[in-house]
Amino acid sequence: MITPALVHHTSAPPQTSIWTAFVGCLVAGALAACGPSGNGGAGAPGKGPGGPGSAMQPPEVEVMEATLGSATMTQELPGRLQAVRTAQVRARVEGIIERRLFTEGSDVKEGSPLFRIDPRPYQAAYDAAKAEQAIARITVERYTPLLDVKAISKQEFDLAQAKLKQADAALMRAQIDLENTTVPAPITGRIGRELVTEGALVGRGESTALATIEQIDPIYVNFTQSSADMLRLQKGIKAGRMKSAQKTKIELVMDDNSVYAKSGKLLFTDMAVDPATGSVSMRAEFPNANRELLPGTFVRVRFPEAVVENVILVPQRAVQAGPQGQFVVVVDETNKAVAVPIKTGGMSGLNFVVTEGLKGGERIIVNGLQKARPGTPVRMIMLGPDGKPLPAKVPDAAAPTPSSSSTKETPPATEQTPPANKETPPTPHAKGPAETNVEQKK
Repeated sequence: MITPALVHHTSAPPQTSIWTAFVGCLVAGALAACGPSGNGGAGAPGKGPGGPGSAMQPPEVEVMEATLGSATMTQELPGRLQAVRTAQVRARVEGIIERRLFTEGSDVKEGSPLFRIDPRPYQAAYDAAKAEQAIARITVERYTPLLDVKAISKQEFDLAQAKLKQADAALMRAQIDLENTTVPAPITGRIGRELVTEGALVGRGESTALATIEQIDPIYVNFTQSSADMLRLQKGIKAGRMKSAQKTKIELVMDDNSVYAKSGKLLFTDMAVDPATGSVSMRAEFPNANRELLPGTFVRVRFPEAVVENVILVPQRAVQAGPQGQFVVVVDETNKAVAVPIKTGGMSGLNFVVTEGLKGGERIIVNGLQKARPGTPVRMIMLGPDGKPLPAKVPDAAAPTPSSSSTKETPPATEQTPPANKETPPTPHAKGPAETNVEQKK
């Protein structure tokens, strides 16, 4: 009676023990998988989703230290290129264009033929005027001996001389018209496209424009400066805050922000203020041997204005503008980004001249401003005056980094994993309820 029960009860504990051992192995495997290489096991404290290791690293920003020094304030003004000389080629006589004698867009020299107008009517007029001159000259030659013998009156002789002069003038005019049938270049320069084609009637009632020649080497740049800026500069120089700078080197900035290879010179500054714009007209001259600069192009003229002492220069990209004015973002002692309001007094090349807000020594963020919000911690990369990163200091390089610390913590986490595996094997040998009842019956 007891044996069947014993057989019945002893067959159940092995299945329960095997299932318990299998579950234990699964738990141990899960614990081992969540160790130091996992995302939150007991073997790697602080690495879980809620641990401090899962927080984002502070963003990297490039900073420059604000230093006091002297700077040359520059002014950058918009302007437009203009040819030194511009001449329109016009027809001086009426006629039909027979031929164009130049290549459009080429360089021409003064006096070179450009167009040819039908010369036949003017050749005939010239021949007629020449014949009239010959008749008048012969008449005067015949009257000369007759006047000596008083065969003719003095009045008739004077009239013959006057007709000779009229014939000379008519011949000269006919010769000029005949020469004008070949239209020459009035100046040396580059000629544009033709404005009339061959076979067109020109010069009827007015001088028809045929083409345009521009002399662009050198080339002018016309620009204007505000009278208020000029007054501010004059007051600063008189007060001793600034020193006048020699405008010996003027730079030309193109549309793509590139600087023209050759510098120019300032020609003149107008002595009157334009009442419509409140500005003063100025002109500079630049060499243009390679014909890189074309008239009509909008450019920016950069020239030195004054020299100031004990000022701070901040790169233009580091200065931000907000509702309260201009400001820069600096890194404080706790390595957090802080916005500092400033005031600028002009430009020095590509840098702003800061007059208020900075004292020197501040670490100004110049790159990475979009990642450095005020109040957030940042990691700094120091830049030198040339804009290149400075070499890392030795103490900073020897200090342990977070990655090396996490590597050193890995072995203890690995040593804690085996105890979980050691506790699971005894589970299959644990006594189940059926075995306990059998022992009690025994």
